[in-house]
Amino acid sequence: MKVIVIGCGRLGAALAGELSGRGIEVAVVDRDAAAFERLSPSFTGKRVTGMGFDREVLVQAGIESADAVAVLTPSDEVNAVSARAARLLFKVPRVVARLYDPGRVEGYRRLGIPTISHVTWGVGRIVELLCYSQVEQVQSLGGGEVELVQVELPPLLAGRSVQELSLVGEIMVVAVTRQGRTHIPTSGTLFQLGDHVHLALLTSSSDRLKQLLGLA
Repeated sequence: MKVIVIGCGRLGAALAGELSGRGIEVAVVDRDAAAFERLSPSFTGKRVTGMGFDREVLVQAGIESADAVAVLTPSDEVNAVSARAARLLFKVPRVVARLYDPGRVEGYRRLGIPTISHVTWGVGRIVELLCYSQVEQVQSLGGGEVELVQVELPPLLAGRSVQELSLVGEIMVVAVTRQGRTHIPTSGTLFQLGDHVHLALLTSSSDRLKQLLGLA
């Protein structure tokens, strides 16, 4: 697998180091050569100095054979142009872009480009920490529109089916941990006292989930 990381800030450098450590071929692009000093001493990938939307720079980084591109510069404008070039011009299969302004997420979505918004994710996580609930967020996906959460099954739901805790397009039970073992349930699986339930849900459906769990 070959990945290009555009933007060698703290996030870009950390990502490049993690991917490189997994044996993935990585090229890092940044307009400031000094930014490469943030890379781990063990990083073995390519360093390319230049703008992340410049065709010659991208070709030098190997985008014509890249499997994925992560665009992580501090500029939404640069990220938008670079992500569009990777997706539309070079037909890279997987493109992810950092997004500071959540209001621009729709434009990325129309292009089929997943986004990472620290604002959207951060607000949701801070609210979760300040307003403690029995529903624990495990991970935020995309621009924060979807969450993976886990919850210890309320006693009143013991004996009820997975289907009763699901809403099509909003809430889905993806796994159940029971006595230390995790399995993927069917819609007819019955919950047992002590189960830990793992769910994927739209962030906007959080209150609805709590109602179904009897936690509202």
